[in-house]
Amino acid sequence: METRALDSYKIEVKSIPIQVHIYTQQGQPVPFYYLSVLNISKETKSIIERIREDIITGLSFELTKKKEKRDEEKEIKEHFRKKLKETIKSQFSGIDEKTDEIITNYVLITSLGLAEIEFMLKDPNLEEVVVNGAKRPVWVYHKEYGWLKTNISFDDEKKIRHFSTLIGRQVDKGISILDPLLDAHLESGDRVNATLSPITTDGNTLTIRKFAKTPWTITKFLQNGTIDYSSAALLWQAMQYELSVIIAGGTGSGKTSFLNVASNFLPPNQRIISIEDTRELKLPKTLHWVPMQSRLPNPEGKGEITMLDCMINTLRMRPDRIIVGEIRREKEIEVMFEAMHTGHSVYSTFHASNVEEAIARLTNPPINLPKQLLSSVGLIVVQHRNRQTGIRKTFQIAEIMKDGSPNLLLQYDLMNDRMEQSNPPTRMINMLKLYTGMSQDQIYNDLQEKITVLRWLVKNEVTDINKIGMIMSDYYTEKDALLSRTG
Repeated sequence: METRALDSYKIEVKSIPIQVHIYTQQGQPVPFYYLSVLNISKETKSIIERIREDIITGLSFELTKKKEKRDEEKEIKEHFRKKLKETIKSQFSGIDEKTDEIITNYVLITSLGLAEIEFMLKDPNLEEVVVNGAKRPVWVYHKEYGWLKTNISFDDEKKIRHFSTLIGRQVDKGISILDPLLDAHLESGDRVNATLSPITTDGNTLTIRKFAKTPWTITKFLQNGTIDYSSAALLWQAMQYELSVIIAGGTGSGKTSFLNVASNFLPPNQRIISIEDTRELKLPKTLHWVPMQSRLPNPEGKGEITMLDCMINTLRMRPDRIIVGEIRREKEIEVMFEAMHTGHSVYSTFHASNVEEAIARLTNPPINLPKQLLSSVGLIVVQHRNRQTGIRKTFQIAEIMKDGSPNLLLQYDLMNDRMEQSNPPTRMINMLKLYTGMSQDQIYNDLQEKITVLRWLVKNEVTDINKIGMIMSDYYTEKDALLSRTG
């Protein structure tokens, strides 16, 4: 069959060289992601596999006996490393230290870790790694090429279940036939969802969404065209003057990334409390930030701390700003909107494809939020991902009027690839006039000043989140001096 190369690059995982080839094959509906590990002969690889099989049997028994005690697990793994090194040196006489370390790390990862999944998790070009059961190959979602089928597969459902158990144990969560669904995260912050057969009828599954090691910033969003300068300045103005913002969008549209970006605009002299199921947000060090995280119950059903518990407690912590990772349940939404209604600025994400759908979902069963409470929201921002291209864009920005209806301010024009103004802001302008004393001209001048600073950030490639935090701090405390530098 005819093949065509799309891309090729190298990554390194604990000194192990990894080669990635991406190619299309005639007659196949999706491209392939080919992972090549260890540039060694078949004979050498066969010896390594035999060493791995010989040692892992005894170790698995020891780990099973002591699975509740992490310190002992760590001790056993160190013992395994030493034993492994001795065996390698006896099998490969005259082996140099670098090769010894590479082979040792390879055996450790493929025996005690998540096997080849760990190599894929280190590829910065991937967003998602998915195991769909032992009968199928692993799939990955590539930032440039979308969904790709890989050359990696696992020949046993027990192995996939073992991965799920291993991940759950790291965060004190279990998965079993009686409790076959798992939401967890890796130590790296990557989010994991696992299911067991027969809930997923073709086998056990793993879905790992990679945590961005380098957080998204407003500069990066502007550089890659996710948002334009006018939209970013409008968002900044809303954030500065304490209007609450809901970020809506479908799965994978970049809602949480956008929430992280929006947090770049928060002032340093206010207390910010964030609530998440799994820690994903990363805010500048300049901010007065207290992150909170919900917790599932233990196997005995005790110790659960829900998002609602965190939200109620947050209101007792004198917050100036509240960030809620994602709102899903009716009671959480009620408490969040009550917080807005009593004067707290709240920022959160919500599943909806557009502004009209977001309002319909919030005001109809099962949520049934009264429209009077909906008017507490300043802006609704909609993020969209084109499933054909994988490109993410800010799709709509709307203000919410007093009666709870939307006034669409900006709409992305797909044909011309730009944001177009639909209607001028009215309620937002009136609120800023009322609470800041600015005239309409001053409000628009304020937006232009913000655009100037944003252009300067992009021109000077200021992408580090903490450096952006310092620029924002200067804006709020030494604005004239900052504008003289950036203007």
